[in-house]
Amino acid sequence: MNTGPRHPRFGSHRIRFLTIAGAVSIAVAATALLGGFRPQLYSVTPDEPGDQRSELVTTQIVGIRTFERPGGITVDENVEYGTQADGAVLTLDVCSPAITPAAETTLEAAPPVVLSSEDAAAALRPAVISIHGGSWARGDKGNSDWRAVCAWLASEGFVAYSVNYRMVPDAVFPAALDDVALAVEWVRDPVNAQTHGIDPDRIGVFGGSAGGNLAALLGTRGSESLTTGARVAAVAELSAPLELSHKALVTGRAPAGLQNIVRDYVGCETLRDCANATAASPASTLDRSDPPVFLGSSTDEYIPLSQATGYAAALERSGVAHELVTVPGTLHSIGILDATMREKVAAFLHTTLGE
Repeated sequence: MNTGPRHPRFGSHRIRFLTIAGAVSIAVAATALLGGFRPQLYSVTPDEPGDQRSELVTTQIVGIRTFERPGGITVDENVEYGTQADGAVLTLDVCSPAITPAAETTLEAAPPVVLSSEDAAAALRPAVISIHGGSWARGDKGNSDWRAVCAWLASEGFVAYSVNYRMVPDAVFPAALDDVALAVEWVRDPVNAQTHGIDPDRIGVFGGSAGGNLAALLGTRGSESLTTGARVAAVAELSAPLELSHKALVTGRAPAGLQNIVRDYVGCETLRDCANATAASPASTLDRSDPPVFLGSSTDEYIPLSQATGYAAALERSGVAHELVTVPGTLHSIGILDATMREKVAAFLHTTLGE
């Protein structure tokens, strides 16, 4: 092996190359600092049709599928409500109630009038954020089942906002929660609220399955007034996983599949001593300032009934108004949103948000 001195020309070229490379790196870094880092934008809508399916896997006409959409409801699709730092472009659909023939005739025939602030406020509608399920890893705001949820809420007189959010494996907790919180802030923004005719002080949230977990977490996020920021004035959820701890799921012998789904969601290899599992359990941040909660569940479904009853007990201890409704059987999430359950959820939302 040649151990003699390196040829001087070879050495000088190498030094010159390193010097140039270093200068280029510094220039690139300086440009990034001056211009701001701009990640590549991407949509959170699932690429594969199969990933856009509802969490209601049965082909039976049950739950929300029994809803018959009335005429006049309008849907404004794929409205952008924000872009996250990782480049995720977030969108929602807006379902607005039909204008009654009498009101339409009045609007056409009557001369313009200036309403008082009280009258203007009374004309505004309450809003409901709708959050789809799908194990935090699939699903879409616009699949047929969740579009029906959006239309149903609009038929009840609410302006409904059906949202998409970042999902596993691209993002883990708290990404999805940050997204739906941003949606609430967007809806509450004065310009957006005026555009869609909603009262920014009367915003509720409805979710099923994984979306129910996010809805419940929105309810416990913060302790300020329920009319500011990302706070909501009412929470309604169906079949939500609400206690994600090792004790509840592993010691409590929840289905192994559910344990795996939760581990992926919170980004932990094990639920033991997993800080995100605690943070993703709404009871961990529950306090007396939080809004009323409606909980619905089947008695023998995939999500153990103890998830709903345990959270109801936590709400009771915290002095938070709540209503727990259980139905017999194994149907999951919006699979139990039949006419009877729709009536109960709507009554809860009307009571808490106003007509």
